[in-house]
Amino acid sequence: MKTLFQQLLRAGALALALASTVAGAQSAICYNCPPEWADWGSQLRAIKAKTGITVPPDNKNSGQALAQLVAEKGSPVADVTYLGVTFGIQAAADGVVAPFKPAAWNDIPDSLKDPAGNWFTIHSGTLGLMVNVDALKGKAIPQSWADLLKPEYKGLIGYLDPASAFVGYVGAVAINQARGGSLDNFGPAIEYFTALKKNEPIVPKQTSYARVLSGEIAILLDYDFNAYRAKYKDKANVAFVIPSEGTLVVPYVMSLVNKGPNAENGKKVLDFVLSDEGQALWANAYLRPVRASAVPADVQARFLPATDYARAKTVDYGQMAKVQKAFSDRYLKDVQ
Repeated sequence: MKTLFQQLLRAGALALALASTVAGAQSAICYNCPPEWADWGSQLRAIKAKTGITVPPDNKNSGQALAQLVAEKGSPVADVTYLGVTFGIQAAADGVVAPFKPAAWNDIPDSLKDPAGNWFTIHSGTLGLMVNVDALKGKAIPQSWADLLKPEYKGLIGYLDPASAFVGYVGAVAINQARGGSLDNFGPAIEYFTALKKNEPIVPKQTSYARVLSGEIAILLDYDFNAYRAKYKDKANVAFVIPSEGTLVVPYVMSLVNKGPNAENGKKVLDFVLSDEGQALWANAYLRPVRASAVPADVQARFLPATDYARAKTVDYGQMAKVQKAFSDRYLKDVQ
């Protein structure tokens, strides 16, 4: 006969298991779903309201998310992940994500998804300069990559670490392409970032939206959707500039984590972000939703003219993923 102590232990274990099951039935873990980035905050609230699933906010960047997924490969913690496209491609190669074709799979263009469903685009953004006009204190709004090298912008510029954050790497590729480089030759980008060091840039690893609004960073290499959000939702005196030499338009993707603990909840989250309601939320946050044939007219009117966006180009994202580590290694060696 079991002792009272053993019975209590067993009851406690069963209660803990039951609590874990209930919690699991109502939650999903997303790596790299920061509420201040791309208005993930509104998306997470909508997921909870529509599906009953709680997705805690997570402030990793793409590089940190992938590194943790790889570290936890034998015992996954996350259920879904949100990544810049090159990190999504690498995550599939590393075997840390699983094939899943969400309900809206057929509405996603073939060029914007992995054929097996290891990753798929949910929205895209265009990289440029997010400028706190007040923080410039009368200086001209820069209009080009070359302008940022001018001494009058010393101490005013920020860019996310291109060896860690996807948006930082996108900035490096954009600058490199604009200054005559290619995905096989990152020399122009390395030369540019080396020259930019004279202006003492701030180089954080995490999204720096709040630091731009506060004026701590006056000019940030960032996406159009963050700049428009700052201007129209947070009513900040912020301008967005597509540099005259050109830039990149880049997809962001999501994936189901391989053997995640709450896979069914993760699938419901992925279905929601691609649903009509989820895609409308991205559009209202000034992103280009992957399923939308056009951004709503009232939102479109707040974007820069199409002539400016004509300077934003695509690249071979698969090749961009392949050369990312080599670029990161060189940046850390020659610039940082």
